Amino acid sequence: MQIQNLRPADGEKTKSFRVGRGIGSGKGKTSGKGHKGQWARSGGGVRPGFEGGNIPLIRKIPIRGFNNYNFRKRYSTVNVGSLEIYEPNTEITLELLYADRVVGKIEPNGLKVLGGGELTKPLIIKASKFTDSAKEKIEKVGGKIEIEE
Repeated sequence: MQIQNLRPADGEKTKSFRVGRGIGSGKGKTSGKGHKGQWARSGGGVRPGFEGGNIPLIRKIPIRGFNNYNFRKRYSTVNVGSLEIYEPNTEITLELLYADRVVGKIEPNGLKVLGGGELTKPLIIKASKFTDSAKEKIEKVGGKIEIEE
């Protein structure tokens, strides 16, 4: 393969067709839009989902479920396996994890420690929430848990 032999795949490059350039072109006069009507007008057509005045399908389908997005609690999360980078007996806080880029964002409800991965060093971890598996893994290696509000 050489650069002078490169070319687009067949059918990839088709020239745009100029409409309204005489009857002989096949796209003259009304330019392929037919005679009058909504679709022939400038800005014509209907919005997506419009069904000619009938009640649209999206309004006929019942609403299901519940979204509690505005009132949910948002935590910055970290797995215990990610804390393996710290020296033994280090005091781990959300601010330290954010400074070291272990978590990407400080969420309003604090830090939640999850039980993914393995921990081999005792650490002092200050967080708002711990999963049961995270507590078990931290205490198994001699670490301490401090729940802050």
